[in-house]
Amino acid sequence: MAGKTGELEENFERLEGTISRLEAEDISLEDAFAAYSEGMQLLKSCNALIDRVEKKVLKIAEDGGLEEL
Repeated sequence: MAGKTGELEENFERLEGTISRLEAEDISLEDAFAAYSEGMQLLKSCNALIDRVEKKVLKIAEDGGLEEL
């Protein structure tokens, strides 16, 4: 799971960079669209990783591996 955490953190960092580019006053419409598209892909990837981890936690809790969440 450490690899997934690293991937998630890396995606969050890239997403922060994308947001910074979008906030720039001198960004062209074409560059803004490209940054927006990249950001949406990163967001989808982050959500998928988080969903997988959440399912694993729920499975562990369901199997009695965790007393409380």
